[in-house]
Formats: sequence, C-alpha cells, structure tokens
Amino acid sequence: MEIKSIAIENPENLNLVIGQTHFIKSAEDLYEAFINSAPCMKFGIAFCEASGDCLVRVEGNDDSLKELAAKNALNMGAGHTFIAFMREAFPINVLNAIKDVPEVCNIFTATSNPVDVIIAENERGRGILGVIDGERSKGIESEEQAKDRKEFLRKIGYKL
Repeated sequence: MEIKSIAIENPENLNLVIGQTHFIKSAEDLYEAFINSAPCMKFGIAFCEASGDCLVRVEGNDDSLKELAAKNALNMGAGHTFIAFMREAFPINVLNAIKDVPEVCNIFTATSNPVDVIIAENERGRGILGVIDGERSKGIESEEQAKDRKEFLRKIGYKL
C-alpha cells in the first residue's frame, strides 16, 4: 500500500466540504441538500463512484465550481467520496443538511483553508485516511486574542 498526499486545488480559497458517501444518487441528493439550505449559494459537487463505471459524477448550479470540483475529485480518485465548492454561503449553512443525506457516511472537512487529502492506495483503489486542514497550531490564544475572536463573531452576525 502507498500513502499519498493530494493537495486540493482551490485558487480562490473558496469554502469546500469533503466527505464520504455510498450510492450513485449521492450527487443528486447532495445537490438538493445544498440548494434547499441556501438557495442563493453557488456550488459545484463531484462524487467518485466506487463500482460500475467508476466515474466522477458532477452536479451544481455554477459551471466553474462544477469544473473545479470534478478536477479535484478525479485527482483524489478515492471511491465513494465527494467534494463540493461553494460561493455566497459557508459550510455552516449546509453541514446539517449534508449530514441528513441518507447516503453520507462521513465528513472529513469543511473549510476555506488550504487542504491536503491523505490517500491510501493499493492495487484495487484509493481511500481517504484523513485531511490536513490549514496550518499547524502556533500557540494558545491570549485574553486579547479571545476578545478579538468574540468581537469578530459578533461583527459577522454569528453571536449577539
């Protein structure tokens, strides 16, 4: 078995979600989860089949995001996984809906940070072992940094 690190191409630092699912209708069901959560959001979803034709299935409402998702999914090449990119919304707007999709088994990350997907590959296929999301921790926040964090959350409307 070989272990690989696959860098996710995300030139605009868009929000993305990477997860695992298990059925060909996942692409359409994920589309419905996204559109029902935030109808104004733009998104592209790509799902890697693990049997049959083993194609990357693509859905979404924005051609450039569909293309970006498809390119990254094919590069990962891990069966029964999906990647979605979004604009005009945040993962927090769709995560519960994604978790409610019956086929979804796991969510590896939801972020706009640089992401590397750690892949295990053998003679039969590929699977995701985990992800590296962003950078390594550099220390523990100070009281002033905690105050700044709380002010930021209020500024963007996530706290009163």
